[in-house]
Amino acid sequence: MLNPTVRMNSLQTYQLLLYNKALHPELFQLRDRRVVSGTGFELEAWIMPGRHLLRFALNSAACVCELVTDREEEIPEAGVVAGFFCAGERDFDRDFALQGINYMTTVQTEQLNDNIFHSTLDEMREFAASAEALTHAWSDETGPCLSVLDLQRYAREIHAQSYHLISNGRIVLRTQTIFERHGR
Repeated sequence: MLNPTVRMNSLQTYQLLLYNKALHPELFQLRDRRVVSGTGFELEAWIMPGRHLLRFALNSAACVCELVTDREEEIPEAGVVAGFFCAGERDFDRDFALQGINYMTTVQTEQLNDNIFHSTLDEMREFAASAEALTHAWSDETGPCLSVLDLQRYAREIHAQSYHLISNGRIVLRTQTIFERHGR
């Protein structure tokens, strides 16, 4: 069994950062990406081991990015408008009125016992396959890990659910994010 202090420290490193500008892929170790377009907007999703970035743009004029990461060395400082650690449960919203974008997210983290973690990992693999979600599987020093991004496009918004299952610490980090275009 892992030391509880190590588990808590792993969980406490995860943070969500919100940017009012585009971030570029060369800053990150992307494993896969997907673009979802709607009328007047586009979402680009990037998946990395235990991390993700969502880049929502309106007609290439306005851009908002959500970065969930456990790495300090990857974090660009310019353009950060909000940020918080992911441990526990948190709701956050921000209206970018000038850009015409409304952003809402809920972040939840859990630490599970071994059996529940592995059952959840199996369930998420099945869910990701059936939803045709963006996925990346890898292993850390304690076992299998999985990151999943599930995206849904609607008339004026994109819904994105992320699930990061990290074996070291038996962590499950879940985000539910909505990027909404103002107007009709």
